[in-house]
Amino acid sequence: MRSFLKFLVFIAVFSFSSCVKEEKMADTPLGNFEELWKIIDERYCFLEYKEIDWDGLYTEYRKYISDDMPDEELFNILARMLDELKDGHVNLYSDNEITYYTHWFDEYPRNFNEVVLMHYLAGKYRAEGSIRYAILEGNIGYIHCDNFSATMSNDKLNTMLKYMSGCDGLIVDVRNNSGGSIGNATLLASHFTAEKKLVGYIQHKTGKGHGSFSTPQAIYIDPSVGIHWSKPVVVLANRQTFSAGNYFVNMMRYFPQVTTMGDVTGGGSGLPFTSELPNGWGVRFSASPHYDADMNHIEFGIEPEHRVNMSPQDEEKGIDTIIEKARFLLGFSTFFSK
Repeated sequence: MRSFLKFLVFIAVFSFSSCVKEEKMADTPLGNFEELWKIIDERYCFLEYKEIDWDGLYTEYRKYISDDMPDEELFNILARMLDELKDGHVNLYSDNEITYYTHWFDEYPRNFNEVVLMHYLAGKYRAEGSIRYAILEGNIGYIHCDNFSATMSNDKLNTMLKYMSGCDGLIVDVRNNSGGSIGNATLLASHFTAEKKLVGYIQHKTGKGHGSFSTPQAIYIDPSVGIHWSKPVVVLANRQTFSAGNYFVNMMRYFPQVTTMGDVTGGGSGLPFTSELPNGWGVRFSASPHYDADMNHIEFGIEPEHRVNMSPQDEEKGIDTIIEKARFLLGFSTFFSK
């Protein structure tokens, strides 16, 4: 994990330097509009990649701003402008409200049903933080992790994998994983490699230009201390696999024993930073883009090797189509590996 720790130190230093405050606009509707537009113009990292005409959007939304407009109306106008970024990591928040962009998942199949999942887990699963795990029929291990916010420890992950060590294969389910700590995602992934592995790159803004970025910095994952799972693995994801969940899927697909299945992930590859408007409202935005190991953007999600949607007919019967496909694939892989 040493390479990743050095990466975190770099992020901490960069974060500190990015917090140096510049002179802000006046605390008026126009001043707050101008300040928000400027923050995104100079510091948001995907304007060029997403081909967003930010100058044009200034003209479009400026016409709605007036000196006597109430705060609620101003908040709504600023929120609409931020929605043009199509980024789940972008939020505007006041003491009373917070905005979320959700179109990255709400127009897609859900591909996850908690009630159906409990048909597989009820009465036989163990839990640790955000992880539930069990041994399914057919001697297949199963892990479901719905976020990377809860603290993870190497010892407890080793205990979990030791419990399933006799299984022929393993399903790692990160459907509906909303993200959290990249460190936690990396710790879990580090148990699936026995060698140092290049998994991606990161850049940081170095100037106010939309294309002003540092030289890409390679991100490696080091093997964990303890168990390294080398048997076949299927990672399940859906559109609500976002941020650190998206990052986890990206790491896992570089390990030879891992297959990905389900739907395209939700993306969210920009490391989020925060700033403040003159009236005290906060804005969170993507400031540092992550790439995969081939320097491809993963902001809009990662395509699975096996595209599988849940069948409504299966759901009615308490069957998870995606889990069943994973179990079949693992059984098939186990048969031919013997």
